[in-house]
Amino acid sequence: MLFVLLGLALTEAGAQTCSSASEMDVATRSALERSARQFFDYASKGDVFDLKQAAIPSLASNFGNIEGLVVDQRPIYAGAQSAVRATYLLEAPGSATLPRAEFMCGVWATPSWATFAINNLPPGHYGLVIQDVSTSKGKYALTMVLQQEGGGWKLAGYYSKPAEISGHDGQWFLTKAREYKAKGANHNAWLYYLTAWDLNAPVDFMETRALDKLSDEMQSVRPADLPTSDHPQALAASGHSYQLIYMSALPVGNDLDLLVKYRVPDVSNTQQMFDDNMAVIRAIVARYPEFRDAFAGVVARATETSGRDYGTMLAMKDVK
Repeated sequence: MLFVLLGLALTEAGAQTCSSASEMDVATRSALERSARQFFDYASKGDVFDLKQAAIPSLASNFGNIEGLVVDQRPIYAGAQSAVRATYLLEAPGSATLPRAEFMCGVWATPSWATFAINNLPPGHYGLVIQDVSTSKGKYALTMVLQQEGGGWKLAGYYSKPAEISGHDGQWFLTKAREYKAKGANHNAWLYYLTAWDLNAPVDFMETRALDKLSDEMQSVRPADLPTSDHPQALAASGHSYQLIYMSALPVGNDLDLLVKYRVPDVSNTQQMFDDNMAVIRAIVARYPEFRDAFAGVVARATETSGRDYGTMLAMKDVK
C-alpha cells in the first residue's frame, strides 16, 4: 500500500480552501471523477505506461513505487468495478510551497466534513477522489490525488489499500475492540482500534468526524508498555534479553497477525535470527496470552538500526 505525492519543496502561501462534491460546480466535479475513473481503468488493466503518461512530471520521473503497486494489484483489480465515494477540490493559492497545507472541507459533524493535512505542497489546484472498489479478493479503497495542469487533471498521488480483512470491515474491528476493552484485554483492544482506524481511513492524511471520535475513544486503552525505537521494551526469552521496538497488527492474506520488531546489531546469521525470532514469538505470547484470541499468527522481525531485517512467521496454533 502506497501514497505518493511528489515534487514538493518548502515555503509559504496564502489560505487554503476546500470544496466537497456538493459545493463545487458540476463541470469541475465531473472532470475530476472522469479523470479518476480513467486512471482506475489504466490501473485495473496493469497499464503503467498510460498511467505514467497521465502523471505530473515530478511523479512520472519517480514512478517505480506506483508501477510496482499497480503490477502487484493487477490480479486484484482486473475486471473490478469502482464507485466514487467522495470528491474534494483543494486549492492552495500563492506562488510559494506550503510547509503544511491544511484543508477543511464540508460542514462540521456531517458526512461530508473532512480535513486534509499535506506537508510541502506546491501552490495549485488539486482534486482528491476516493473510489470504493469491489474485487474478487474483497473491498478496496483507491484514493487518487489529481493536480490541474492546463485544461486537464493529471495524476499527482496514488494510494490503494484493502477496506476489509478476511471479509471484515472497520466497523467489525471497532466492535471487537470494544469487546476486548470490556474484557480488560487492552493490548488486543488497542491493536484492533488501530486496525479499525486504518480500514476506515482512505489515506492517513485525512480526518473525518468518525475518525476523530474513534481516535478519542481508543486513547483510554492505550497500553503503557508499547515499544518504540526511542523507548524499547525488554523481553526475556531463552536466556537472552531482547529489545522490542515495535508492535502492531499486520494483515497477511486473509489473516490478521501480530507483528513484533526487535533490535539486533546484525541479521546476516540467518540461522541465529530464525532461532531468535522463534524465541521472541513464544515469549511475547507467553507475556500477553490475550494475543492467542485475537491473531492468527505472529511475525517477528530482527531489525538492524539500518532498517535491514530478517522475519519469521509462526501460526498461533503452533506457538507452544
